[in-house]
Amino acid sequence: MKIKNIAKVIGITGAVFLVSCSSDDDNTPVVQVEAPATYVFERDGESTVSFSGQTTRIAMAEAIIGQFKNTATTEAIVDAMFDHQENADDFEDATLNASDKSVRNKTAASRDYFSSNATDAAEIKADFDSWIKGQIDEVFPNWAVMATEGNAGFLQEAGGGSERYVNAKGLEYDQAFTKSLIGALMTDQALNNYLGTAVLDEADNIANNDNGVVADGQVYTTMEHKWDEAYGYLYGASADPANPNPTIGDADSFLNKYIGRVEGDPDFAGIAAEIYDAFKLGRAAIVAKNYTVRDAQAAIVKEKVSEIIGIRAVYYLQQGKNGLEAGTVDYASVFHDLSEGFGFIYSLQFTQNPATNQPYFSKTEVEVLLNQLMGATNGLWDVTPATLDTLSDTIAAKFSFTVAQAGSTN
Repeated sequence: MKIKNIAKVIGITGAVFLVSCSSDDDNTPVVQVEAPATYVFERDGESTVSFSGQTTRIAMAEAIIGQFKNTATTEAIVDAMFDHQENADDFEDATLNASDKSVRNKTAASRDYFSSNATDAAEIKADFDSWIKGQIDEVFPNWAVMATEGNAGFLQEAGGGSERYVNAKGLEYDQAFTKSLIGALMTDQALNNYLGTAVLDEADNIANNDNGVVADGQVYTTMEHKWDEAYGYLYGASADPANPNPTIGDADSFLNKYIGRVEGDPDFAGIAAEIYDAFKLGRAAIVAKNYTVRDAQAAIVKEKVSEIIGIRAVYYLQQGKNGLEAGTVDYASVFHDLSEGFGFIYSLQFTQNPATNQPYFSKTEVEVLLNQLMGATNGLWDVTPATLDTLSDTIAAKFSFTVAQAGSTN
């Protein structure tokens, strides 16, 4: 298309874009969006960025996983933390107690995947409930007992390293819970809820955003806020949420941590910037009312965050395989790696392939993978290097990385 002329450059806080006139036979303006240097967006001198709910849920989730090492806790206490009700005295932090937010009610709760799939949502929530119960009922009573095949207890890493607490099949429930929550809460809400057009374009969101109509009592439009909520699940606990990549990986135990881990692998260096830049440009596109650019950036985030899940699943399977092939097997380290791998495999069902708008692995496919990992009589005690390679190959084949790339030491 031949550009006749550039009419003007318009500066908006948080976005700069060019409005161009097209050829004589097409008078539709073309809006080119430019992202700001950092994730800062303002209207009338006030920040329009808000994701406090995501920051709260990340803090709640951190407190919950801390209970998996507290042998004085009870199932009722942890269940109440997971399913927090406003003003219930569930946390040490009074701010969290006062909140109406809950981790459980946003687990497997995205519009794209679960609005018409209550059965799967309930089954997934029940899995998290079962991991809490298993830690209390199976692992805590055997906290000081050496684990063996078919018996829960602890294993100590070689050289006097960390103690790992496993169930009868060698699975660490705390790792299963934590890594699965990365998918079922953070990834599912960010990719399949807030970055989906069903949420972004709901009701009058487009018209209101086009006309600068803000949400009741707020300075942001609803569409701006929904995008920010997706952003918050990655960066809501960062030291500087507007510029999080200088400390990427340090903010929490969830998506932020593993974006940092993958970024630290030379095979994937740059992925943190790709995700952050897409968030910035997509948000700038909302300000500029360019929904084509917005959706293209959402697709980048969906692809790259999904890759993080797949990469780490393969990484931990390969680390476990390497441990099994060592001269003397350090089962504490091997089971720790494979328990993390379990959680990342579980999280694959919450990824989204932007080419299909479906997960890279369905819930049924994930169940097959987990059965391959855990299905033998003694679970992880019986798993073989060949099985771990087969699982790794299956996962990597759905993505654009290789097992060798994902499995390298980091």
